[in-house]
Amino acid sequence: MNTAHDYISQLAQHYQQYYGVEGRKHTPDKGPREKLPPVFYVLEIPPNKRHGAFVYCTVGMSADRTDDNLIELFVFSPKSDPKLVELLTYCASYHRTGRPLNIHHTVNIGQPWLDSSVCDHAFISLPYLEEEGFEIFPFDNREIHCYWLIPITKEERSYKVENGCEALEQLFEEKELDYINPERKCLVTGK
Repeated sequence: MNTAHDYISQLAQHYQQYYGVEGRKHTPDKGPREKLPPVFYVLEIPPNKRHGAFVYCTVGMSADRTDDNLIELFVFSPKSDPKLVELLTYCASYHRTGRPLNIHHTVNIGQPWLDSSVCDHAFISLPYLEEEGFEIFPFDNREIHCYWLIPITKEERSYKVENGCEALEQLFEEKELDYINPERKCLVTGK
């Protein structure tokens, strides 16, 4: 049987092979580390052949889980920022409580995701911008899903609650969501 160390090693390799560059390992020094496996870290992938943006990925969020709710998260950023390591650490820690995260869930970040952004929530989505072969990380006869954490506003979260996740994703498409821009306006209120 594979170990948590095998898991993180192979997952980091999965990310780095896909993006074609070596990432930088960030061991969180802020956030609730006690719920996370000791091997957990966040990988910062620099702009690369697939995206002209930074990509921050959890490595080990589901390393030692025994249920079927096996996910890892990634978020895009226009710049290198340690705040995203903290954000993903909080999400990973929350995932390890009695109410784990999964596709189409939202999280309250409690602060702007970057700078003075109005986006203080996040939506867990399929990795629509990635090619086939990225979302599923096969490990030890299980499938771990790599999902996209999209920063959203409180109003966009309310829109999802009232209208469903498909309606929110349709709104993203119709309004051409500028997912990489921390200064973007709310798609619901225009503010």
